[in-house]
Amino acid sequence: MQPALLWKRQDDNAVLCQLCSHFCHIEPDERGKCGVRVNKDGDLFTLVADRVAAANLDPIEKKPLYHFYPGTTSFSVGTMGCNLACSFCQNYSLSFPPKQGQEVRGERFAPEQIVEAAKRYGAHSIAYTYSEPTIFFELVLPTAKLAHERGLKNVLVSNGFMSPQCLDELGPHIDAANIDLKGFTDDFYQQYCGAKLTPVKNNLKRIAKSDWWLEVTTLVIPGANDNPAELTRLAEFIAGNLGLEVPWHISRFHPTYKLMDRDSTPTKTLEMAYDIGKKAGLYYVYVGNVPGHPGNNTYCPGCNAVAIRREGFQVVKADLSKCSECGRPVHGVAMNALEDRYAG
Repeated sequence: MQPALLWKRQDDNAVLCQLCSHFCHIEPDERGKCGVRVNKDGDLFTLVADRVAAANLDPIEKKPLYHFYPGTTSFSVGTMGCNLACSFCQNYSLSFPPKQGQEVRGERFAPEQIVEAAKRYGAHSIAYTYSEPTIFFELVLPTAKLAHERGLKNVLVSNGFMSPQCLDELGPHIDAANIDLKGFTDDFYQQYCGAKLTPVKNNLKRIAKSDWWLEVTTLVIPGANDNPAELTRLAEFIAGNLGLEVPWHISRFHPTYKLMDRDSTPTKTLEMAYDIGKKAGLYYVYVGNVPGHPGNNTYCPGCNAVAIRREGFQVVKADLSKCSECGRPVHGVAMNALEDRYAG
């Protein structure tokens, strides 16, 4: 347990947490909605500043980030806890136990150890992921600062529900983010996630104007957020407020956690969403969680030729900096870094 950042004292030893957009009012000996920030005698502490519950070397494409140093690897770390309560959570064994007052597990990892591991494994970046990086902010911030000093990039895989104060603090130290835009109605966010839509939209707008490379993911759930009109509004929001060059990853749902009462997303639904994204003018739309689907490739926004071909999370062919057919650039960061390796 270590002192937390971004909070204020209130009357009667209560505290106001300012880390995410819940802005929890936490009474003494109580935890915030994330389950990992606790009030002890009027001071706020974090239970996950040095407790890594998951660590792996992943392809950057698994985040998913398709336009940020493609073909490289990212040393990925996460802790227990989450500030949302998604009934379709794929990592519920990490996210939910702290909310129920259970022990916060994980191995002790200092920022120096994380950075050293990333360097040892030859990673190009460190990804803060698996649960929700906002709630392990006290680990992310010093690690990200040290990573930059050691020549590593920093990647955030987030639900986008952080507070403006948190986003301000992270701003100079993050290089790319994939943000979940889980749906496009307040009803969906309240019913399925225990949160609100507006803070996510506002944060996405801010990130789009920052120096971060941004990609967006939507898990399409049958009977929950797969309405064509809702998906159209979502795609038009990305196009009109974030940019036509911002990739949209449309991901297939599989039954999990509390949503075992419905089938996996039909491929035709994902393809319908793909068409909606393209009709909205988005240059890069992807179909995820459907192995071998052509919607996993990157197509030139000019002539529609295949610019990057993928098998799973592996790049197998690429014209990374520009289309070999028409010469139009492919948007992204360091898209030509591995061009010689994949050309042809």
